[in-house]
Amino acid sequence: MLDRRAFLQTGLALSPLLADHPFAWTFPQALAEDLNRDNPFLRGNFAPVREESTLADLKVIGTLPDDLDGMYVRNGPNPQFPPKGRYHWFDGDGMLHGVRLHQGKASYRNRYIRTPGFEEERRAGKALYGGLNDPPDLAKALGGKNPNKHVANTALVWHHRHLLALWEGGEPYHIGVPELNTIGPYTFGGKLRHAFTAHPKIDATTGEMFCFGYRPIRPYVQYSIIDAKGELVATQPIDIPRPVMMHDFGITQKYAIFLDLPVVFDLGRLLRGEPLLQFEPKFGARIGILPRRGGQVRWFEIAPCYVFHLLNAWEEEQRVIVLGARYAQFPEEVSGRVQREAKPTPALLHRWQIDLTSGRVQETTLDDTPIEFPRIADHLTGRPVRFGYTGESGGEFFAGFRKFDLQTGKTERHSFGRGRFGGEGVFVPRANAQAEDDGYLLTYVHDANTNRGELLIVNAADMRAEPIARVLLPVRVPYGFHGIWIPGAMLG
Repeated sequence: MLDRRAFLQTGLALSPLLADHPFAWTFPQALAEDLNRDNPFLRGNFAPVREESTLADLKVIGTLPDDLDGMYVRNGPNPQFPPKGRYHWFDGDGMLHGVRLHQGKASYRNRYIRTPGFEEERRAGKALYGGLNDPPDLAKALGGKNPNKHVANTALVWHHRHLLALWEGGEPYHIGVPELNTIGPYTFGGKLRHAFTAHPKIDATTGEMFCFGYRPIRPYVQYSIIDAKGELVATQPIDIPRPVMMHDFGITQKYAIFLDLPVVFDLGRLLRGEPLLQFEPKFGARIGILPRRGGQVRWFEIAPCYVFHLLNAWEEEQRVIVLGARYAQFPEEVSGRVQREAKPTPALLHRWQIDLTSGRVQETTLDDTPIEFPRIADHLTGRPVRFGYTGESGGEFFAGFRKFDLQTGKTERHSFGRGRFGGEGVFVPRANAQAEDDGYLLTYVHDANTNRGELLIVNAADMRAEPIARVLLPVRVPYGFHGIWIPGAMLG
C-alpha cells in the first residue's frame, strides 16, 4: 500500500531505530513452501494459472445475444512464481482474463500485466518481493528501491478511451485492447502525485472521473478530479486524524463520499513484530461528505465497522443515501492466517441515511444474506437506483448472484449450481433498454466438476431463469476481483 516516496520517507525517519532490526529478511525456499503449505489462496481455484492463452471459436451453450457485442475483462491476482514469504491473495501479479463477444461468436485471452516488478522477477526466474503478510524489506527501501511490487491486480476502469488496470498502492497501468497488452504506467501527463484507488467513480453525464489515494504518512488521503478529456484538473488533501485503509468511496451529483473507518496503520506496531494494519474500533468511524469540486469535508459519526465496497450513493433532498457491504469488524479471514474452522465475518448490505440538516445518521441493514462485490448499472453511479447486484457468499467463493430491489425490499437469487462458484456480476444494459434492470449480468464461473472456467451470461431482469448463455473455456480461470464491459465500438 506504500508508494516509493512514502516508504522512503518513512524508512529514513525510522532508520536509527531499525539499525539492529532483522527486517532485511529472506526466507529459504523450503521455509516459504512450509509457510504456504495450507494457504487457502494457493489451493483449488485460487491457485495461479501461469500460461497465457489465446483461444477462438469457443463452444457456447445457449445463444449469445445479438446486442452483446464487446469484451468482458476481469482482473485478479496470479503469482508468476512461488512466493518468497507468506502469500496473501492480494499479493499476486495482475492477470487479465478477457472474452470477446462478436456476431454470436466468442474468443478468450489472458495476459499478465507487466509491471517493472513483474519483469524484474521474470528476469530473475523467482520471486524477489514479499507481500502483505511479510515484514517490509527495508534494505530495498533504504537502498532507493520500492520494497513493494506494483501488481496492478485489483480492478479496471475505462475512461477517455483508455483501459486502466488499478491497484491502490500505485499508479494505474495502461492496457491495450483487445490484445490486453501492457502499454505502461499512466500518470495523466505526470500530474498524478498519489496512489490511485481501485474504485474510481465516473459520472456518466459529465464524463468526469473522480479518484483518491491513501497512505500511512501525511497527507493520509488525497482526492483528484479528472475531466472528460482525461486531464487531471484538481487535487486536494483530505484531513483525517490517523492513517486508515480506505478501499472505496462514492460520489453523488454534488458530493464525494469518504469512509474514515478504524482499520489503522501503525508503524510502531510493525516494529514490535505485529501487523501493520489492525481493526481498532476505539477510534470510531465516520462518513465524510465533500463538495464534489473540492472544499471542506463535513464528517458524520457512524457505528464502527469496515466496508470494502460501496454499492452506490445519491441525494434525496437534504439527505445523502449511502449503500455498501458492511462488516461489523474487519474480516480477518482475508489475511489467510485464520484457522479454517474459524467463523467468517459476513458482509451485509447496509444503508446509511445522512440528514444534512440535523446531522443525524440512520443506519439500516437491508438483508441478512452474506454478500460482497456489489454492483449497479454503471451509468447510474451517483444517482438513485432501484436495483443492486451482489455475489452471494457460499462455498469456495460466490455460490450465486443476489439481486436487491431497493424499493420493495425483495430479493432474487441466481444459483451457479452444485460445485460451481463465480465472481462479481458486471451489469451490461441491453441495446435500447426500457428499464433499469433490462440487461445482462456477466461473470466467470469455475466448475469444480470439470476444473474448467466459463463466462456466464444471466438475464438481470429474470434472475431465476436459466442462463442465457454459457461460454465454455478449455482452461481454468482462477478466482479474481473486479471486471468491466467494454463495448465493441471502443475496441477498434
